[in-house]
Amino acid sequence: MKHPKFVITLICCFAAVAVKYVSATAMQATPLSAQAQISLLTSSPTDDAVYTLYGHTALRVYDPSANIDTVFNYGIFDFSQPNFIYRFAKGETDYKVVAQHFGYYLMEYIERGSEVYEQILNLLPEEKESLWQALILNAQPENRVYRYNFFFDNCATRPAAMIEKNIRGTIKYPSQIVPSASRGAVTTNPSAILSVSQTRQPTFRDAINFCTRHHPWITFGCDLVMGAPTDRVMTLKETFFLPEYLKEVFDKAEIKRDSVVQPLVLKVNILSEETRTPEKSPPFMTSPLACFTLAFIIIGWLTWLERRKKTFFGWLDSILFFIAGIAGCIIFFLSFLSVHPCMFPNISLLWLHPFHLIGVFFFSVKKFNKQAFWYHFINFVAISGMLVVWIFITQHFNVAFIPLIASLWLRSGWALIKKKVI
Repeated sequence: MKHPKFVITLICCFAAVAVKYVSATAMQATPLSAQAQISLLTSSPTDDAVYTLYGHTALRVYDPSANIDTVFNYGIFDFSQPNFIYRFAKGETDYKVVAQHFGYYLMEYIERGSEVYEQILNLLPEEKESLWQALILNAQPENRVYRYNFFFDNCATRPAAMIEKNIRGTIKYPSQIVPSASRGAVTTNPSAILSVSQTRQPTFRDAINFCTRHHPWITFGCDLVMGAPTDRVMTLKETFFLPEYLKEVFDKAEIKRDSVVQPLVLKVNILSEETRTPEKSPPFMTSPLACFTLAFIIIGWLTWLERRKKTFFGWLDSILFFIAGIAGCIIFFLSFLSVHPCMFPNISLLWLHPFHLIGVFFFSVKKFNKQAFWYHFINFVAISGMLVVWIFITQHFNVAFIPLIASLWLRSGWALIKKKVI
């Protein structure tokens, strides 16, 4: 339903811009009144940046009698932190929870064109007070920072955990509420991925790829660097890492106190309607599959030209394997050195690995022609074997990998043919 006071709320947003954050210390001594309510806020995804593709979750504490209207936001990070990019790649990113005035928070998502969906929780007065005090304590300067984990400890899982810890009853979640059964399902409705009647449970990769479905290059990158554990079926609670999942589960959840069972969500308000036109997928010709297929055609044509002119383009191998080696270094780092979950094992390391840079060295120095030949031989056998083994491995195979693998296989195979070995 639409919020009956949406216009008033919008005006309050602009009034709050001068006071972005709320002092947790000042709030600490303020108990909630009987009119207080605590709600879960879910902001729909937008295409502004990579991190906005997944939506956002926060907790709102509203008490008109005590003049409290505060949002606890667990999604705050600082790009200016020392070595931010390196720490992010390694999985050592620190996020923090901050208390914000509700008006400022709402205005930010109105400007993005997001829907802000409010679920007022069906809590007892003592549960509200316990959760309120726990949130204040968590927002203290000495407690607010936490080590972010995309799947298991993020801006959506933290509010859910805070609610569970501060209620006297038990939350009963629906037995099943899952996304579309087929990988790469296309729909313009985010909640359509959460249909109850499906043929199988979703995996982490299903969920991520749905969020990035209009951004094929992001999907390609995720499929490349995320290993086989990403294709594990999620438990219901593990779906909470995405705000849309958490919202849908809460809508159908119940809270049990002694023998009394009641809905977890007392009321739903739409505080901001989605105003941005849903982004469409880019033309196929700009997709990874089209671009890499074109690259393979060019490499194939140059290889044919080599055969016809009885020459050998060593520079082509150097460029191709150098790019593959750099990509391999990134995958190696994420698999073995980072603390990101679900990165290892990754079968992509069988065809993209740092050893390609050693191959480039052999290709570039004439006195290492013999070593270059053996490198091509090993690479050809490894890729051939990998293609056979892949059908027995559960890790998802992005179709855009095919022209890339074929390019490496073709160049190594041609090097062996030229030496009249096979």
